[in-house]
Amino acid sequence: MILFKEINTIFWHSKKVLIIICMLSFGLNIVNAQKSKGAFYTNKYPNTFKLAGYSEADINAKVDKAYYDLFESPNKVYFEVGDSMAYVTDLKNHDARTEGLSYGMMIAVQLNKKEVYDRIWRWTKKYLQHQSGPREGYFAWSINPKTMKQNSPGSASDGELYFVTDLLFASNRWGNKTGIDYYKEARYILDNMWKKDGTQDSIFNIINTEHKQISFTPEARSYRFTDPSYQLPAFFEVWALYAKDGHEQFYKDCADTARAFLHRACSSPTGLNADNTGFDGNPFGHWTKPAFRYDSWRVPMNISMDYVWFGKDKTWQQDYAKRIQTFFKSKGINTFDDQFNLDGTPPEFIMSAGGYKKLRHSLGLVATVATTEMIRKDDYDFVHALWNEKLQPYVDGYFDPYYDGLLYMFSLMHLSGKYQLIKPSKN
Repeated sequence: MILFKEINTIFWHSKKVLIIICMLSFGLNIVNAQKSKGAFYTNKYPNTFKLAGYSEADINAKVDKAYYDLFESPNKVYFEVGDSMAYVTDLKNHDARTEGLSYGMMIAVQLNKKEVYDRIWRWTKKYLQHQSGPREGYFAWSINPKTMKQNSPGSASDGELYFVTDLLFASNRWGNKTGIDYYKEARYILDNMWKKDGTQDSIFNIINTEHKQISFTPEARSYRFTDPSYQLPAFFEVWALYAKDGHEQFYKDCADTARAFLHRACSSPTGLNADNTGFDGNPFGHWTKPAFRYDSWRVPMNISMDYVWFGKDKTWQQDYAKRIQTFFKSKGINTFDDQFNLDGTPPEFIMSAGGYKKLRHSLGLVATVATTEMIRKDDYDFVHALWNEKLQPYVDGYFDPYYDGLLYMFSLMHLSGKYQLIKPSKN
């Protein structure tokens, strides 16, 4: 009888130990699962600058200085108009374009600068958004801010992509009862987008609905190819979450398709991609020989953002980050040029900018490549290289506070954990 009780006691103690082990194992699995997921699930955005050894105070000062340079300094690209409007201008090209306007709005909503955001949106809506006709809801991509004459009525699809995301974030952050109904404005763009099927003046959805990929422009032949830097899977995930227009599954499919597309477009051992490609990812020479040029600079940043926000394609993204970092290190981390053939050789044709036609070590590209450290978390060499750069004229006099400056600002925000997927406020 005593022996039976001892055996029974040992059995129950063993069972408790087994239960505890199982519970610990389950808990570890949850922790590991959370680590493998993106910031959308964990609400944790890495401060890569801090991981690289910089102090919180110095990081904040770095971001604040970049914002001052772009929005307030003598070399700013942001200009207020009257009491309620403002625009962001590409100084070297003497225009305001949906690219920069939508970037300015994204910076403003991320940094909680509502007045700046509202001013840019009011100006953009008044002077660039078509309110009727086949292009209703879309935006003219470029305008002369001095004469207020549109340089083209047509749209560049990335402008609409950013505007919708900007507006959804503003709706989530500030609500829709503070002067502008941001959600209503986002839906106005989306609802009109879904009405366009090419039957009126060859104006289409900005997304090629057959391929579930964003088009270069939603018009005529340009609807049939794409720009890899427009492929933002993270933004399509945002649309699936917050647009609530009945196309949620389609947007999820677009996000997955964008990731698969980037595998093809960035398949070179160098990790480089062409400015324009077909939907199959193959380089497309619409104007010049396909090469890695100005638009291409944004791709590393877009991939890094998707990695941090959603973490749905980590294995490939880690391989990509390794390939592209290895390539740029091979070209000199403090000296690499800003245009290449996809195999890493110098391009036969150099694309000019602002009247200058020269290869240089451009701040915008230095900045976006540095964001891949959010993926690798390796030796942080690219982060240190970016930290030591400044938004200032190059030795030949070329200065671009617009494109260099905006990509620099975006990258500082990403690397400091300040560029986040903005969820609805609980207030």
